[in-house]
Amino acid sequence: MQFRHKKDTACAEAKKTLYTDTLTAEQAAALDSWLDRHLWAPFSVAYSKFAYKGPDVNVVFYSSGKLVVQGKGTEDFVRFVLESEITGVAKMGYDEVLHPEWYELHAGVDESGKGDLFGPLVSACVVADGDAVRSWVAEGLRESKKVSSDAAALRMAGKIKSTKGVAVKVSWAGMEKYNALYIKFGRNLNKLLAWFHASSIRGALSERKAPWGMLDQFTKQPLVQRQLDVPGFELRMRTKAEEDPVVAAASIIARATYIYSMKKLSNECGIELKKGAGAQAREQAVEIVRKMGPESLKRFAKLHFKTASEALEEAAG
Repeated sequence: MQFRHKKDTACAEAKKTLYTDTLTAEQAAALDSWLDRHLWAPFSVAYSKFAYKGPDVNVVFYSSGKLVVQGKGTEDFVRFVLESEITGVAKMGYDEVLHPEWYELHAGVDESGKGDLFGPLVSACVVADGDAVRSWVAEGLRESKKVSSDAAALRMAGKIKSTKGVAVKVSWAGMEKYNALYIKFGRNLNKLLAWFHASSIRGALSERKAPWGMLDQFTKQPLVQRQLDVPGFELRMRTKAEEDPVVAAASIIARATYIYSMKKLSNECGIELKKGAGAQAREQAVEIVRKMGPESLKRFAKLHFKTASEALEEAAG
């Protein structure tokens, strides 16, 4: 495999000192063996399977499957060891060659809370380009489903919001209004989500105009486009849109907003509300109804969920 030096790429930038990736079990074992054979110094890192110190770079592989390479020697290690001897795939420095659209001025849109019984449905839109996107990629920005903790999501959201030249807007409603809107939109969750998306997109574009945007495809119908009515703006949809760093940023912002809302709701009902819509969430819904009455559930939960109906029946029995 032949590797080009950084200066051969179209968009030269400062050398990276941080790189993250995900390895398979086989790749991790091969890397561990390589580092051990080359007498790198092992050290202890919480939640890691192995960690080594080398020439101007530290390499840590976590139990989650995440690899973190950090230090002045990051680029050389990734190119000449990780990519050439372990993964066989050249990625570092090639994003702008393989995905030039990521760095164009555009909007990214994503949501959080759609599958959770408690807490709002949040849409977020982020408008960014160029250096802002490069800085996020260098810091290992990932879409919210790949972020390991709420604290990490909140930290990343803070970085996104403080990035120069970036427009960020969210759209959501408190739970009682959400439940009323769900009925208003004909009990069609996709139509309601499209309305939230259109609102967050318009808000972000009012701060910084962009020619196009990317949204993770949640329906084959152009529901969001029908509600947008923004001249000169093209909304594109595809699956796995979170690979785009700007969509990933929107995913993080949406999750952070959901987290803050859940904290507030938890304080109001005196229970640390669970995410998801499984047995634990149902048990908490039953507890809320028994403690505060059937009408109280609409203040905390999405009433159209089957879990909500089951909780009301169980509490009544």
